[in-house]
Amino acid sequence: MIRYIRWCAYFCAALLVALLVNVARVQVWESAAYGANPANKRPVIERYAEPRGDILVDGRPITGSRDSGQLLRYERTYKNGPLYAPVTGFSSQTYGTSFVERAEDGILSGTDSGLSAFPLWYDLSRGRPAGGNALTTIRASMQLAAYTGLAGKRGAVAAVEPATGKILALVSSPSYDPALLSGTGARVKDAWTRLNADPAKPMLNRALRETYPPGSTFKIVTAAAALDAGVVTDVDAPTETPDPYPLPGTSTLLPNAGTGCQDASMADAVQWSCNTVMAKIGVRVGLRGMVEAAERFGFNDDGLRVPSWVSRSNFDTDMSQDQLALSSIGQFNTKATPLQMAMVAAAVANGGELNSPYLVERTTQDDGDQVRRGGSRSLGRAMNPATAMRLQQLMVKVVEDGTGRNAAIPGAVVGGKTGTAQHGVGNAGTPYAWFISWAKAEGAPLPAVAVAVVVEDASADRGEISGNLAAAPIARAVMEAALSAR
Repeated sequence: MIRYIRWCAYFCAALLVALLVNVARVQVWESAAYGANPANKRPVIERYAEPRGDILVDGRPITGSRDSGQLLRYERTYKNGPLYAPVTGFSSQTYGTSFVERAEDGILSGTDSGLSAFPLWYDLSRGRPAGGNALTTIRASMQLAAYTGLAGKRGAVAAVEPATGKILALVSSPSYDPALLSGTGARVKDAWTRLNADPAKPMLNRALRETYPPGSTFKIVTAAAALDAGVVTDVDAPTETPDPYPLPGTSTLLPNAGTGCQDASMADAVQWSCNTVMAKIGVRVGLRGMVEAAERFGFNDDGLRVPSWVSRSNFDTDMSQDQLALSSIGQFNTKATPLQMAMVAAAVANGGELNSPYLVERTTQDDGDQVRRGGSRSLGRAMNPATAMRLQQLMVKVVEDGTGRNAAIPGAVVGGKTGTAQHGVGNAGTPYAWFISWAKAEGAPLPAVAVAVVVEDASADRGEISGNLAAAPIARAVMEAALSAR
């Protein structure tokens, strides 16, 4: 009898061991597969079981969480959602995340290992720490100035701090309220459908993801290439350029929007935005020299992250001479994001050194302890310091007595460049109005801000005026906000 009891005990022990082995198999070896199974709702339920961490501007949260009382408990809320949508993106229980909400999702959702000193404990216990916070580099006053200046017009503003690369303002217009997408159900699906069908594309982040022909603002890159290559040694010397200028190898004549460009110097060409002079200078620099110069400013870079990805700004590497002439004045296939053109202005303002732009200053635990810190990272030298100094002088003349007078700020040194970019079949579309600039308080050692503004639906009687009328006042408002905040 005792023998049978002993065998029964052995059998039960074997069953217990088998059970433990199976539990270990499920909990350890196959846990990832079960967790990723679409039929498993527990990870989604757990994701929204606790409030999400916040995104901060000027130390104040611009996001929050609302207890919905539903199975997916906490929904994302936004303060001034349309104002900050290009920064935050959305966090939707139906459609996922975008922009900072996506780039810093691990911190905000509480799944990043840096949020705990003992991450293994949370892995074993299937728990997670409270969501952390992401502190942005955005300044509220500058963001509001840019948003108010665009006033619902299609366009974008990007502003950076030249010495560090901090993104101080990032606005896309028209915008939308990300709170419309936060939850689940028919209301969210209807909002998603409506926003994506809107011809004004309110969900498109024009500051980071849309590329435009930069028009005459690109002439700053061409001028830098010419000075660095020694093609132009005296910016005040006549260039022997006819008006209009025959594009090389063609019978096409390139005109100017204004007068006084015949045989103009490069200094006058920047001040009054002469297409003919800058096109000829670009051809003299040559394809290789222009490509190398553009790439030093950040063109043709597929890897820019802020931390969200940024669309590639383009300068063709294989062109005929006539195409190179047009590309050198920001036309043909040349395309740039507003952030890219803010980087061009920032490189000039920073003595030729180009810093990588970034949007998140630091991430922290829920109690404020730092997890990671963003920081300045050099992308290299876009131009020689002497070239940058010369271009600063030329851009100041644009604002003081040229095509960009609407950007002038009393008591400050402001440099700028207007631009009008033709587009559409036969250039029939309403021109894009551009303005890039930088500003320095009088007596300050370094410029405080570099700005790029593009307005899609600007109207003007002549090309170069629209940048001054439509875009320069917006840039001025953003620069004033930057200077007053220091």
